[in-house]
Amino acid sequence: MDVSALLTSAGINISVTSLLLSVYSILRKQPSNLSVYFGKRLASVGNRLDDSFSLERFASSSSWIVKAWETSEDEILAIGGMDAVIIIRIIVFSIRIFSIAAIICILLVLPVNYYGNDIIHMEISSESLEVFTIANVEEGSKWFWVHCLALHVISWSACVLLYFEYKSITRTRLAHITGSPPDPSHFTVLVRAVPWSSEHSYSDSVKQFFMNYYSSSYLSHQIVYRASTVRKLMNDAENMCQLVKNFSTEEKSKLSLLPCLCGKPNSFEVLSDESDSVRENIGFDISDLASEKEYAVAFVYFKTRYAAIVAAEVLHSENPMLWVTELAPEPNDVLWSNLCIPYRQLWFRKIAILLAAIAFMIVFLAPVAFVQGLTRLHQLSHAFPFLKGMFKQKYIKQLVTGYLPSVILILFQYAVPPTMMLFSTVEGSVSHSGRKRSACIKVLSFTIWNVFFVNVLSGSIMGQLNAISSVKIILNQLAAAVPIQASFFMTYVLTSGWASLAVEMVQPLGLVYNTMKKCVCRIKEDQPNGFLSFPYHTEVSKLLMFGFLGFICSVMAPLILPLLLIYFVLAYLVYKNQVLTEMDRQDEQGGRMEEIYQQLRSAYCQFSSGYIVESYGNLR
Repeated sequence: MDVSALLTSAGINISVTSLLLSVYSILRKQPSNLSVYFGKRLASVGNRLDDSFSLERFASSSSWIVKAWETSEDEILAIGGMDAVIIIRIIVFSIRIFSIAAIICILLVLPVNYYGNDIIHMEISSESLEVFTIANVEEGSKWFWVHCLALHVISWSACVLLYFEYKSITRTRLAHITGSPPDPSHFTVLVRAVPWSSEHSYSDSVKQFFMNYYSSSYLSHQIVYRASTVRKLMNDAENMCQLVKNFSTEEKSKLSLLPCLCGKPNSFEVLSDESDSVRENIGFDISDLASEKEYAVAFVYFKTRYAAIVAAEVLHSENPMLWVTELAPEPNDVLWSNLCIPYRQLWFRKIAILLAAIAFMIVFLAPVAFVQGLTRLHQLSHAFPFLKGMFKQKYIKQLVTGYLPSVILILFQYAVPPTMMLFSTVEGSVSHSGRKRSACIKVLSFTIWNVFFVNVLSGSIMGQLNAISSVKIILNQLAAAVPIQASFFMTYVLTSGWASLAVEMVQPLGLVYNTMKKCVCRIKEDQPNGFLSFPYHTEVSKLLMFGFLGFICSVMAPLILPLLLIYFVLAYLVYKNQVLTEMDRQDEQGGRMEEIYQQLRSAYCQFSSGYIVESYGNLR
């Protein structure tokens, strides 16, 4: 790929990003989109925007950028919670470390790469991007010490910044934990794998066990019962009743779906709240459901928070598969459907999910191989001779090599987060936040493997398998292949980074849902529960993936650093705006995403740049 192809991709993505951000600034001013772009504010204050016509509503503005930039970290903590602060701190750390890397590599490494080989240079627009990488440095060059110096400065800067970042985040988390008001989940322990006894029920076994070992701090417990079909039907009926009761008399008269779907319009009728008479007509009492089958799972309540933490961390049996304890998630965070899974079954589920994830990665090699074919036009033209005439056109060549590969790969990747979320659900997570945390690790691992390793090692499925089989020389293969594939990573940052952030702002799915609700279902009232939780499993993994690419390519292909800096600055504004206006903190994890961030970022510092550049030095 040459510079003109990269500029074509940059121009297309800049145009798309600017257009989408302008559309967002206009759509957010429309009263009909209040529940889409101001869900959090609608839930907190319940007000509406001014419905009066004004030309200012149809003019784009940058007010949201100013608001996001001026918002402090304390305000983010108060509005979005500790998880939102961790997201912002990840971005701030990335901006700092890649600013240092950009200054060093653009001023020192890039000139060495460009003049590292005695060749006749063409015009900048016609130059191949490989002349800006370490691949252009001739063998045995005496200037290779510049790369080593830049590598050490970046690595030491990352270590120092990580130390102070981890210290600051730990202090913030401690202040958040000690300063937060007492919550029932702080005094509750989830107990699983309660042993079966023919003499006692599960409830009696839990009571006797904790009365024996925690007699001074044990308060009470609640066993988990199986949710029957009747209970599910009753919950659905209560939700439907609550939904219908939310409509006012004026809206009730307008409530109708299409006549062909519902028979006749205006056929809904809101009944009075007479629960006693309803129960009499049903013919049974809700208390009868308490006699249902017990599960070997219980919530145990303690008098002090310290006792709950001790009980959650202590091993209570010689058999580690019995009396398994952990701190209970918050009630609205519990994934009730997974509590009934036998604890012994979890290990088999994890093994099965691991095999399924590996199979999914293998299946995903096909679109990656197709993308690699687009980045190598000479191989594609040789395989399909009828395309040679089309590729002679300069603009078509720039579009195919500079823009289409990353777009096609991103379209295929949209199926990855839902699939990994399904895997995490089947795996047996007992909380929504734990499921997101598990999905985040899976999405990140999948993305690193398919976007980086598979793209770098080879351009065909057979080549990928051959590269995988030679494990002993994998670092040397990576070192030789990364500079060649650096152009693809640049276009990937442009498309998956810049453009995807603009799409995140516009919220196309929320717009479609809101339009269907108001135009088809004729529901005019804005519901305060229409806003979304923050998609940590997709956004955190994306941030870490770009950090991974930045550490790898900073010394080997410095041109990627300005693109990454623009992405992180834009992400800083976009995510702060989303936290302030749209996203809910219903899956609050108390900053536990920071654990993934610190572990993976430390691993990146050791692996990504040091070992690969060292291997490239061995090749030289």
